[in-house]
Amino acid sequence: MAFRNHDAAMVLFFFLLMVTTYANAHGHSKKPEEITQGVYGAAAAVAAGPGGTFDITNLGAVGNGRADSTGAVMAAWRSACAGAGKQTILIPKGDFMTGAMELRGPCNGAVTIQLDGNLLGSNDLSKYPGKKMPNWVEVRHVDNFVISGKGKLDGQGPGVWSKNSCAKNYNCKLLPNTLVLNTVNNGVVSGITLLNAKFFHMNIYRCKDIKISGVTISAPGDSPNTDGIHMGDSSKITIAATTIGTGDDCISIGPGTDGVNITGVTCGPGHGISIGSLGRYKDERDVRDVSVTRCVLRKTTNGLRIKSYEDSVSPVTVSKVSYDGVVMDHVDNPIIIDQKYCPNSICTSKGDSKVSVRDVTFRNITGSSNTPAVVQLLCSGKLPCSGVAMQDVRVLYGGSDKKTTAVCDHALGKSTGCLKELACL
Repeated sequence: MAFRNHDAAMVLFFFLLMVTTYANAHGHSKKPEEITQGVYGAAAAVAAGPGGTFDITNLGAVGNGRADSTGAVMAAWRSACAGAGKQTILIPKGDFMTGAMELRGPCNGAVTIQLDGNLLGSNDLSKYPGKKMPNWVEVRHVDNFVISGKGKLDGQGPGVWSKNSCAKNYNCKLLPNTLVLNTVNNGVVSGITLLNAKFFHMNIYRCKDIKISGVTISAPGDSPNTDGIHMGDSSKITIAATTIGTGDDCISIGPGTDGVNITGVTCGPGHGISIGSLGRYKDERDVRDVSVTRCVLRKTTNGLRIKSYEDSVSPVTVSKVSYDGVVMDHVDNPIIIDQKYCPNSICTSKGDSKVSVRDVTFRNITGSSNTPAVVQLLCSGKLPCSGVAMQDVRVLYGGSDKKTTAVCDHALGKSTGCLKELACL
């Protein structure tokens, strides 16, 4: 039977008393956090409800939005991860503030985080120590992981966005990502809201068989580097029925990714749905088998985009990409392949792209554009795009002169059923 809050508090009190008394009596000089970790762990052993459910409020978490509940969540994770079969960590209604949490496996069973309340990421950046790319909630080396519910992961980004210097310095100090799945197999993210990340909202790295559905991601359109969902070196990723509005890419697909299925996503504000950027680092791997279907992009600064560095250092290939049934609603640059991508002017003036783009299909793309150039295929003269197909692309520029245009530089392929202004292949 699960303990009530009063009972849990008494359990914690007696554990603290016993541990402190023992330490004093035996001359131990443990650090306070070491004693606290032991107490939380001991309390977790008795705080499980039926079926291995760990309610963080039974472990001392306080949902007032101010008290630090990191220790309680970590204690619940350690106990749930050690348990066999299905284990559940319950985040009940309330606002629970935490610092960085590395939820490390491997686990003995399948762990679900039931997010009924809200987790708030502390704006004390000293609580995210020791990493070049800091993370808030990182799930690492775990199979059969689920996070679901109607609650929020609130990064509280507005309190620290002013410390983001990446627009001026491409090698800037990074702020914490909200939710990171690192080497997770068979994972589910369902129903939750990710709000105002300090940096990326979700980062999927070295994962396989990840399903994201019914998720809402929200940050202002001018918030810096708040990508919705980024992925890299991962396979079999599905994103469905999800609404994303951010200050950067709604979805970005990085090197080494294959088998991506994006369907029923609404994007905006943001920078659209992007593959890349590619070619910046050595030893990047190919991107292939990407499908984007039945999506809507609203007032984004780009639509469907593939981008690679003009002076790329990796011989990367992007292939077997399909966009089908996508609606553009007043989008800038609706269709763009950019092999001359160069943010912050960091590229050489005469770059030699090593990224090849082939077998890309744009089918049934409709709606309105905020820019005259609806289609921009800006491919490399030394490594042209090949196998590009545009079928029934009917996006119109809504400006005063109504002049819809297309640019196809060094792109090889075929246009069928498109507006005549867009049939540049």
